[in-house]
Amino acid sequence: MKSRGERLQERIRELGFDGVFLAPGDDVAYLVGTTPTPDERPSFLAVTQEKRGWLVPELNKEQLLRHAQDFMASYSDDEGPREALQVLLHHLGLAGTKGLRLGVGEAMRADFLLLLQEVLPGTEWWPATAAVGYVRSHKEPEEINRLEKAQAITDEVLAEVLASLRPGLREAEVAQWVAAGFSRRGAQLLFAIVASGPETALPHHHTSDRILGEGEPVLLDVGCRYEGYVSDITRMAFLGEPSREYREVHGVVEEAVQKALAAIEVGRPLAEVDRAAREVIEKAGFGPYFVHRVGHGIGMTGHEPPSVHGRNQDPIEPGLVFSVEPGIYLPGRFGVRLEEVAVVEERGARVLSRLSRDVTVVRVKA
Repeated sequence: MKSRGERLQERIRELGFDGVFLAPGDDVAYLVGTTPTPDERPSFLAVTQEKRGWLVPELNKEQLLRHAQDFMASYSDDEGPREALQVLLHHLGLAGTKGLRLGVGEAMRADFLLLLQEVLPGTEWWPATAAVGYVRSHKEPEEINRLEKAQAITDEVLAEVLASLRPGLREAEVAQWVAAGFSRRGAQLLFAIVASGPETALPHHHTSDRILGEGEPVLLDVGCRYEGYVSDITRMAFLGEPSREYREVHGVVEEAVQKALAAIEVGRPLAEVDRAAREVIEKAGFGPYFVHRVGHGIGMTGHEPPSVHGRNQDPIEPGLVFSVEPGIYLPGRFGVRLEEVAVVEERGARVLSRLSRDVTVVRVKA
């Protein structure tokens, strides 16, 4: 198997880019196994079609040398980055060249990019996602193994939390249980959306001190980071006997999940996964209430390529890992979202979670 760096350079050539500049973050950690400390000091990993090199603050150089033996242009706080950046550009063969096509990573600070634009006038700048995002989206077996571990931990924690729900708790308390459950298992909380009652109709509800009430749904959308890789899952609970309307909506969303998973076939456009879920929801009369794409890539970052929406004609390929999470959100009333993480294999989708998607009914004592 080609190294990650070689695959990135191959992709850069395919796209006709002259190179990409990646600021400290997950893109760099993916390629090198570590990342410099992100702060206000300009720092890049630059990858061209044939070469690699770093702009790095002097205080980070020694630590970085433990992981990377590429060319490094360093600078002190007194000197500033400009002269060192010119040294790097000369090494890469980019200095003084007009008409370059360069990509920048999505973690790039605006002031870093402005510096690059100043020293490389006449350059055409593009998001580097088409290059590094594409490479990252095709997961290696060890990456999938780590995603499986993160998801297994998440299943345990969520099952534990669902079994402990009751009226009178605050959303924030439940979120704390999630964080504590991850911590006990050696994982770190990535996020915990706990929404109750009408707040379940807000797809990105901010967990609050709202008290969970009898006769209300509870939405739990949680994820952790374990061994550098993340998890994501959404499940629903109901405090008391669910209403007929709730069960109808939940059933429609469940069918949408099933249809979307069945649409994951190697070679088909990603758009068809979104379309499969959306057709179910539209047919049931809830089309206007499904207000987001059906899914997003998952790996070292919670949201990464591919973006699974109705216009993405990129083909489904083995090794892609992405969420399938249709939802119906009735403003001021309630919402339902169910989410799985799917690994694309030659035979179709393999779901990482083992948790049932049935609503967890919390029996409330009279």
